[in-house]
Formats: sequence, C-alpha cells, structure tokens
Amino acid sequence: MNTLKVEAHPLAQDVQFSESELIVSLVDGRVILVPISWFPSLANGTKQQLSNWELLGEGDGIHWPDLDEDLSVKGLLLGIH
Repeated sequence: MNTLKVEAHPLAQDVQFSESELIVSLVDGRVILVPISWFPSLANGTKQQLSNWELLGEGDGIHWPDLDEDLSVKGLLLGIH
C-alpha cells in the first residue's frame, strides 16, 4: 500500500499566480490554490511586484517586499485571509 507523506510542518517551495488565484507549491507535493481577491495588496499588485517574492524561514511563509505583504503557509492551509 502506498502512503502519502504529508509534512506536519508545511513548507512552501514555489509561488505562482493565475488570473484569479495564488498558487503555492509545498515541498511535500501538495498545491494550495486560494483566490487572490482574499489579499487586496496582491490582487492590486503588478506582475513584476507579484513575481518578486521570497520565502520566509525554510518556507514557513512568503514575503512580497514590494507590496509589504507576508503570508504564512499554515494560514493558507487553514483558509485564513
């Protein structure tokens, strides 16, 4: 039987955007998709501002320096916006 290994402490490894969603890939293979409208500063950001992101810690969160926005992976998984 195959079992999926799910990290107890989820960590981000990549961030992308669609027209309407924030897409965060985790190191354990999961992908989080949330409406970008949940985060007005991201929804109003330019493509250049959105592409300028950095991981916080080992991937515990994501920071957009041009937009002064920080999001935690745990918060995204819990649906906090």
